Order: sequence, then structure tokens, then C-alpha cells
Amino acid sequence: MNDINTAFGTLVAPGTLRLQRSLPGPIERVWHYLTDSEARGSWLASGPMDLRVGGDVRLEFHNDDLSDHRVPTPERYRTEDGCHHQSGQVTACEPPRLLAHTWGEADGSASEVRFDLQPDGDRVLLTITHARLPDRAALLSVSAGWHAHVGVLLDHLEGRAPGNFWVAHEALETAYAERLPREAAA
Repeated sequence: MNDINTAFGTLVAPGTLRLQRSLPGPIERVWHYLTDSEARGSWLASGPMDLRVGGDVRLEFHNDDLSDHRVPTPERYRTEDGCHHQSGQVTACEPPRLLAHTWGEADGSASEVRFDLQPDGDRVLLTITHARLPDRAALLSVSAGWHAHVGVLLDHLEGRAPGNFWVAHEALETAYAERLPREAAA
């Protein structure tokens, strides 16, 4: 396995996490998994995304449904309808190489996530940069979340059945808490 695909995300500025993965291409395939609601829902969240600067983004996370291996949702992430909702606006869109949008506007946090895609032979380098994370709790949750979600994406693209998102997320959140400095939030 490619070392980049097991590496932890790194802090590149206060409150800013960067995670990179090498994914099977071509770049248009990876772009499809970022922008198509059904494909995106298989590894992250479904929902409409107006692919233009200023366009609305609505994400519906059904993390319990990302694999056939079932475990209970951790208490702190449980919702009444079993779905976590996220909204934002597209801040950059240059198909098939760049997509960025705000994250968490409904709760007032308005961080920003950016997906950069770069062809690398028959693979694609995906760089996710999530900036303006307001506190350590958000940084840890987002770090573990991106790491686990992109693991599910990699499994799909490599033709493997994904493991349980919550099992991975819980272990990763603990690992990130040990790795990231306490003063790492914005």
C-alpha cells in the first residue's frame, strides 16, 4: 500500500488540517465521487451541490450506511433522524481539479474545505485542506472524519468492501488527540 494512503493529516496552520491520498484515476472518476450526490453519498454525504461559485451545498451524512458492518453510532453523534446535515456555499470550482466550499454555516462556524486533484500517472493525488476550524474538538472530529471518510472512498475506488466508518473514526479521533498539539485550533 502507498504510504501516503496511511499517513495522518497534518496541521499546516492553526485550525487548518491537510490530508493527502493517492487514488485510482482517472481524475474525472475522482471528480465524479466528489460532485455527484449518489457517488459522494457512498463515502461521505449525499445532497445537492450547485457547482458554481456562490452555489449552495447541502450535505446529508448517513455514516451508519457507509458499510455493511454495523456498530452503534457514538452517543455524541446521534441525531433524531440518524442523519447529520451540513450546509455551505461553493467558494471555488474548477472542474476537474478544484472544489472548495464553506462548511457548517447552519451552526455559524463556517469553516472551509478544499479538494485539490492532481493527476499522477494512472492515479490522482487528492489533497483535502480544511481551514478555519474553531476549536480543538472540531479539529479532532474533522481530522478523524476526513481520514475515515477518505478511507471509505479509497476502498470503493480500489474495489474493496469498506470497513465501518464509526469504528475507524473513534480510533482515529483518539490517535489525532495524541498527535495534534493542544493549541492547534484557530
